[in-house]
Amino acid sequence: MKDAAAAGVNRGRLHRSDLDRPFHGVRTLAREDHPDAPDTFAKQRIERRMRALDYAPRLGRQHVYSHETAIALFGGPLPLVREDGGPVDGGTLPVHVSTLGKGPLVRTAGVVGHRIAADTPCLQTGTVTAVHPSIAWAQLGSLDLLDIVAIGDYLCRVRRPGVGRTHVGRMPWTTIDGLRAVLAGGRRVGIGRLREAAELIREDSWSPRESMLRCRIVLAGLPEPLLNPDVFDQHGRFLGCVDMAYPHLKIAIEYQGRLHHASYATDVERIAALRAAGWTVIEVADALYSRPAELIARIRDALRV
Repeated sequence: MKDAAAAGVNRGRLHRSDLDRPFHGVRTLAREDHPDAPDTFAKQRIERRMRALDYAPRLGRQHVYSHETAIALFGGPLPLVREDGGPVDGGTLPVHVSTLGKGPLVRTAGVVGHRIAADTPCLQTGTVTAVHPSIAWAQLGSLDLLDIVAIGDYLCRVRRPGVGRTHVGRMPWTTIDGLRAVLAGGRRVGIGRLREAAELIREDSWSPRESMLRCRIVLAGLPEPLLNPDVFDQHGRFLGCVDMAYPHLKIAIEYQGRLHHASYATDVERIAALRAAGWTVIEVADALYSRPAELIARIRDALRV
């Protein structure tokens, strides 16, 4: 109320129907539409981020975003939260706020309060402050192993040169060594799972489904594929970039997610060119991904191992 009065906003304006009340003492313009997003995962992540920013006016100097909220602010691929068979509105999920040192814990509806060391590394992201990405990752030990790996892959991705690639050289949020250093610094919830995940994280994965597919291959005892290599024919003609490959065997594995539908014609031509050049291409759509035994058998068959 004091902030509103200082800004020249009267009490009556604060009770208008065009304002939402996401948290006690906070008013925002009502949102009529859900955010546009390419898929339900991104939509829920954006809604989480909007929810966090709604709470920003209440953040004290000793408070920072952490856990899943920090990962959402960094754009990380959080697992989808479902209820009654469908994704929940990310705007209804709790905001995670950590108190640095001995200050008061946040005790507000819609917020989960945590306490962390006063010297915990933090990072300014946009207009708000969150724990460092490596710390946020290490706070997620209660998630499933493959989800932890997918988030780690995202945070550690290195933008390498290649045909048509963007943001080459852009620094990753953190590094694999940085994640390991955090785990070496003390006790963590799910420390065993976090340590296992740290050994599976790679710098060249471009999507969470690619990360999870690679982990399934490796955990099944198969050789680890090369990630996102550019493929050329014997004359040096560029055939395309493939999700995963065993180049010495000319075997490519392509995950065909929902987002590929927009580029279906291009994908068909690219895969046809690879096959014409003698490559075996294993296409993995959601239906095959959901049958891991069959998926692994198909790859094992191609590898002849």
